[in-house]
Amino acid sequence: MANYNFSMYNVLVVEDNRYMRSMLRTLLYALGIGNVVTVAHGGEAIELLRKVKESPQAAGLSSVDIIFSNWQMEPVDGTMLLKWVRRHKESPDRFVPFIIVSGYADYQRVSVCRDLGVTEFPAKPYSEDGLLGRLTSLVERPRQFVLTEGYFGPDRRRKPSPVKTERRVITEAEMEIIYDDR
Repeated sequence: MANYNFSMYNVLVVEDNRYMRSMLRTLLYALGIGNVVTVAHGGEAIELLRKVKESPQAAGLSSVDIIFSNWQMEPVDGTMLLKWVRRHKESPDRFVPFIIVSGYADYQRVSVCRDLGVTEFPAKPYSEDGLLGRLTSLVERPRQFVLTEGYFGPDRRRKPSPVKTERRVITEAEMEIIYDDR
């Protein structure tokens, strides 16, 4: 893995457990993250993200570059926060990398988060190396975002597949160009 300078990143940690919140903040600082802001649940995160969008100076942040969120919290959990970030009109950045961390990393939960547009899903307990690997993958292998009728988020396919025949059929009328760098 390459050695990256993460000192300019602003990371939002959303975790209801005080110990886990402190541990994740400490690990992120150890990895070289420049600024880590923590909140106790998704509702506080939404308030902060709204504040950043309305008045970055008052919020004390110019932007949030990555969100780390626990899955299970009250009153607003990680999946509700993820839905808000990806779909709500007040979201300041629908493309922000969103990482759900959970002690419950079974197939069903991972699938739910994947279908909501999560970027990464490391399981607890995580290590410094594991978090560094996730951050490095955000830099080295960013994924394009996909917008369909039922999904908005990073492309769920991580590896190019040797597809010989395209099974998806889309007409010109159904296409919507979101961004074209030409």
